[in-house]
Amino acid sequence: MKLAIAGTYSVGKTLTTMALAHLTGLPRSAAKTMRELLPISIPGKTLEECTPAELIMLIMRRNQERAVNESHLSHGFVSDGSSLHEWAYGTVRVLVGINPNESVDLENVKLAEDIRFYAAVLEQMAVPAKQHAKASYDAFVHLPIEFPLVPDGHRPVNERFRYLADRLMLDTLDELGIPYHSVGGSVPERLEKIIDIHGLTPRVSVEEAIARAEREYALIDTSSELDRAAVGMSVSSGGR
Repeated sequence: MKLAIAGTYSVGKTLTTMALAHLTGLPRSAAKTMRELLPISIPGKTLEECTPAELIMLIMRRNQERAVNESHLSHGFVSDGSSLHEWAYGTVRVLVGINPNESVDLENVKLAEDIRFYAAVLEQMAVPAKQHAKASYDAFVHLPIEFPLVPDGHRPVNERFRYLADRLMLDTLDELGIPYHSVGGSVPERLEKIIDIHGLTPRVSVEEAIARAEREYALIDTSSELDRAAVGMSVSSGGR
């Protein structure tokens, strides 16, 4: 089974994916987050400060890593996100602005030209993203928006962005004919529904799977991209 966990920002994809991997024994596949990629790709910048060209580069890096990871898991996996996610997020930025937390002044001719070019590039990036999804995933589990966006000071998104990205994801799955089920509720409820829908055999109890996932999740570095870059520079300079 090659199962992708879909959903927009702050719907619990990562914890749910971790718990499902522990519950079923399927390996978890994931790509580095933008927060992890920024210090090694564009040191000194936040996501809000990235240009359209830099966002495209980050999308390419995430999808490249995701594809490589999945290629090593030919017997099945549960994926935290999918090849469609970065493309969908990038596409929605055309509608809400490169930084959705700021208004977009389309009277600025240069900015408007940049966004039009960015939109055209994203249209072409949809081709391999959709082809990969169609060829690589047996099914999707969609986690609906059930609670407010977590304001972590890192992701330049708002509720309209979340809604549009979620809608685009579902419309794309319908277009591709990839089967999916929307699964809401608490993490235990989600896990019970997912294994029932897909006929998966639990390897441990739901409670144990969640406990393991919570310990794993607690190890995630949530420091900002600028703090990560500063640490990286300190290490590379020998702490001087």
